[in-house]
Amino acid sequence: MTRDTVAPRVAPTLEAVAAAAGVSRSTVSRVVNGSSQVSPEVLAAVTQAIERLNYVPNRAARSLANRQTLAIALVVPEDTQRFFGDPFFSEVMLGITGVLEDSDYVLNLQLAKPSAPSEKAKRYLLGNNVDGAIVVSHHSGDEFFTTLDATIPVVFGGRPFQPAQHPSSYVDVDNAAGAAQATQHLIGLGRRKIASISGPADMQAALDRQQGWRDALTAAGLDASLSASGDFTMAGGALAMRDLLERDPAIDAVFAASDLMASGAISVLRRAGKRIPEDVAVVGFDDSPAALTGEIALTTVHQPSRLMGAEMARMLLARLRGERLERSRVMPTHLVIRDSA
Repeated sequence: MTRDTVAPRVAPTLEAVAAAAGVSRSTVSRVVNGSSQVSPEVLAAVTQAIERLNYVPNRAARSLANRQTLAIALVVPEDTQRFFGDPFFSEVMLGITGVLEDSDYVLNLQLAKPSAPSEKAKRYLLGNNVDGAIVVSHHSGDEFFTTLDATIPVVFGGRPFQPAQHPSSYVDVDNAAGAAQATQHLIGLGRRKIASISGPADMQAALDRQQGWRDALTAAGLDASLSASGDFTMAGGALAMRDLLERDPAIDAVFAASDLMASGAISVLRRAGKRIPEDVAVVGFDDSPAALTGEIALTTVHQPSRLMGAEMARMLLARLRGERLERSRVMPTHLVIRDSA
């Protein structure tokens, strides 16, 4: 008794698609590579043949032919704990991957040191392993990324620290305006001792948000000295809030430069016997999932993190296609009012 054997399924080839569509192999290749040098009728015939045969282009062969890797690096100069602990990054990644899903590119995640990338990371990015890069969470001191654009196209998530000789492509929000709006809201509630928990001083977004808070208080004739530095984490927000309460227990409002820091601040305030918002009103920044998962629903400045990620990916793809485009895009923010203020 013999056992029946099943021959392995042979993947359809470019030649098979050409035969099914009644065109040449080179014509199918032009369609697969997105060329516009084919008529609508031929494009339709080849597309139908590809779908009918379930043909999948050979990515490796196309890469060799086009001298491309068809890979994009997502570089995040943060430690692993911060990257996986901050919902901002997951929202940005969802936006990026949503756009790349419809392209031929794959995304490679590279976590780098906040101060400066390692030599290994530099070799990878400079070694023809990726066609372009998206850098999110840029810090001063890592000028390598602002000069990387001379080798491969780079788009930053957030306005980077950049020397004038290396203008960068970036997608950002108006951080100063968003922080000013949050502070003006607190002023409008009658609060007069409004403290700030700022982000790291080596990040442009943190500096811009701090400036917006300061400008709003100065315009209202209020003190702008009640500030403590955080690190965009819940623990950092809690530590900064303890410092602020020691300096002035009569604080009646807090603007925190991220939702996670605002959540940490609320925990400390409640342990100190402060009622939120009756005694101390709190406003965060991001409108991330963290704004709704804490002890109190958080009033916060909404930034469209997922849309920002999508725009970063679209901008980089356009640059890879050689299209001329504006170097930057600044997206709007708005205040979302909830229980904390």
